[in-house]
This record gives sequence, C-alpha cells and structure tokens, in this order.
Amino acid sequence: MKSIRRQLLLALLAVITLAILAGALAAYRTARDEASALLDYQLRQLALSFRDEARHGALRWKPGSDDAEEFSVQIWAADGTRIYLSHPLQDLPHQVPLGHVTVDTGSGKWRVFGLQQGGQVIQVAQPMQLRDRLALAAALRIVAPFLLLLPVLAVLIWVVIGRGLRPLVDVAQAVGTRTAIALDPLPDRQVPAEVVPLVVALNELLLRLQRALEQQREFVADAAHELRTPLAALTLQVQLAERAADAAARDEAFGELKGGLQRATHSVQQLLTLARLEPGAGESTLQPVDLRQLAAEVIVDHLLLAEARQIDLGAPPQQQSCFVAGDADALRILLANLISNALRFTPRGGRVDVVTGSSEGLPFVEVCDSGEGIPPAERERVFDRFYRRAAAGEAGSGLGLAIVRAIAERHRARVLLADAKLGGLRARVEFPRLAPP
Repeated sequence: MKSIRRQLLLALLAVITLAILAGALAAYRTARDEASALLDYQLRQLALSFRDEARHGALRWKPGSDDAEEFSVQIWAADGTRIYLSHPLQDLPHQVPLGHVTVDTGSGKWRVFGLQQGGQVIQVAQPMQLRDRLALAAALRIVAPFLLLLPVLAVLIWVVIGRGLRPLVDVAQAVGTRTAIALDPLPDRQVPAEVVPLVVALNELLLRLQRALEQQREFVADAAHELRTPLAALTLQVQLAERAADAAARDEAFGELKGGLQRATHSVQQLLTLARLEPGAGESTLQPVDLRQLAAEVIVDHLLLAEARQIDLGAPPQQQSCFVAGDADALRILLANLISNALRFTPRGGRVDVVTGSSEGLPFVEVCDSGEGIPPAERERVFDRFYRRAAAGEAGSGLGLAIVRAIAERHRARVLLADAKLGGLRARVEFPRLAPP
C-alpha cells in the first residue's frame, strides 16, 4: 500500500537535495569567477614585481618560497631564448602573447600573464587546477551545512506532513462512526480547503445512501402492509370454503379464493418488478427498440382481456417505425402496465388506442382510453407507490404507474398525463432522441 506521507517526504527531500546541488553548482561557479579575478590580479602584481627586480639587476624570488607551488616564472630573452625558469621539472607553456591568457600544454591548463621589459618577456603562470580546487573548497564549505541538516529536515518534514494529513484521518474516523441508522453529514467547518471537496462528496454519498435506505424501509413496510390485507382475506376465504354447507356455496367460496390468489400473485409480481427497478439493482444494455412493433406485441397479449371486457383495443393503421434506445423487456412492462390500467378503468364497450410516433424529433408512445380519466389534482399522486384513487371502481396494487415512471426514468424519458380525445386519460411517454448510428 502506497503511503502519501512517505511519497511526499521522498519527493520533498529530492527537491531539497536538487536545490542544494544547484546552489552548490552556482556557488562553485561564483567562487571560481571571483578566485580567477583575484588570482589574475596576483599574477599581474607578481609579474610587475619581477619587472622591477629585473630592472635593478636583482632577482630574489626563488622556487623554494611559499609561492613555489602556486606560481611558475620564466623569462625570455629578446632572441627567444629562455634565460630563467623557476620550475625546471614543470611542463610550462612556451612564449605566449602578452597579457592574461589561458594555455593548454597537454598535461594541464595554465593561466599565464606576460609583460615585456627591455626586450625581455616575463611570464608568470599558474595551473588552472589550483583555481578549481579553491572554488570547489569554497562551494563545499557553503553546501556542507545544508547536507548535514538533511536528516533534521527529513524528521521535520515527516512531522509537518503528518499534521497536514491529520484532517484526512479525522474524516476517516468520522466516516467510521456512521452506521445505517446514523448517516449524519460530516462536519465541513475548520476543514482545509483541499479536503473540502472530499467532505462534500462524502456528504452527498451519505445523503444518497440515506435516501436509498429510507426508500428500502418504506418499500418493505408498504409491501408488508399491502400483502397483509390480501393474505388475511385469503385466510377468511379458506375458512368460508371449509364451512360451506353445500357444493354451490363451496364453489362460490373457491371462486372468491381463486380471485384473491390472482390479486395477491399480481401484487407480488408488481413488487418484484418494482424491486428490480430500484437504483443499484443492475443496469441493462440499451439497444434500439421499435416502439411500433413492441406496441403491437403488447396489444396482442391483452386482446383476450379486452374481448372479455368488450373493449376495442388497437392501434391506428399505417404507423411509422419509431426507434428508441432502451431495454426491450423493461419497455414491454411499461407499456403493459399502461394498457392494463386503461383496460381496468375503461367501462364495457369502451375504447383504448395505443399510438406511437415522433413529435418535434422526440419518440413517444401513448395510451388513450374512454374511461373516467384522472382529475388534474391527482395526476401527480397516482405515481406514488400503493396510491389508489378513492373513486376508482377497480381494485389494484397501486404500483402500476410507479413502475411506469421508474422504467421511464431509467430511459431518461418522462410520463405525461392529460385528457384524451376519447374522453378518458391520455398517458404519454416521451423518450430522448435516438442518436443516429
């Protein structure tokens, strides 16, 4: 597991070390330039002193003096003959132009200053290696304290980084105290600006989790309440069937029991469908789906129910193909719920039309019926789970339109309820535009 603290420590130490080395290089170059200027001045002064001594005929500087290892002197006669050499064993440069010159003899570079006096040329030379050693020593004296302080800096950086990362530890501890019962948001006061986005994201996550848990608890409570009533009714119907005095009464009781079982089965199926549509229950791959063909298939599935209720169920002829990006199975459930609701609340002899098409580039499917419709004040509430209209003549699970909206939201579609030209309700689902392949 990677440690941010360790990575920051190594990165900062590396940066500090590079900065020290860069400073050492700059100090070395500065010291070398300053030493060169100073030593050039000394070369000139030494050459001038030799000129004065040669003028008076007394040359007192000997190779054994303190400057013997730093300076070398040679004097050339007017005819080019070397008449004096302070270090015979050294490979000194031959006669060079007057003034300050840097000469490479093959065995090393020399800094030479020459001047002319009475036909003679006096040259004072100094090895460049000496100047480099002086500059390097000066740079090391400057950098050495900083290099010795690196361990101390490492400890200080480790402590400072630990204190800087302390808010992350506090956030982790605060998240660890949250439970499924207590999902309070994390405090964002006195939090460093760098940690605020993390706290905000965690609070949003906690809020979504709290809502999901509340929805789950409400779903379980509502499901238990809704299933308790039909199960109690089934128990009473079984008891009535057991107490039936004759075959006719027993057949009537079993008929009621069969109807109760069908209603309970339908409620359970609707609950399972709604549970599969809950967030996090898994996402299906969206594929192009032809709404016209899908509507035709669902209409065929409901023809027997429509005939039993003497309802004219169909779709207008010559409809164009209308494609949307969706899950075919989920859209089949959506359309089946809309058609089932329309058939349930349409009186005998009524009419239910299923229309597909495109309006302003947006694909849609709508189911229109000739029933009693839904008052505008209740059109939003009918999407709530287990909500049943008081004036509804048909008993249902109260989950049909909730399932329709859940499927529509998964497809980024919207469900619109309005008055139908047939006199009842028009339930329209508008889908986003399908991008061309």
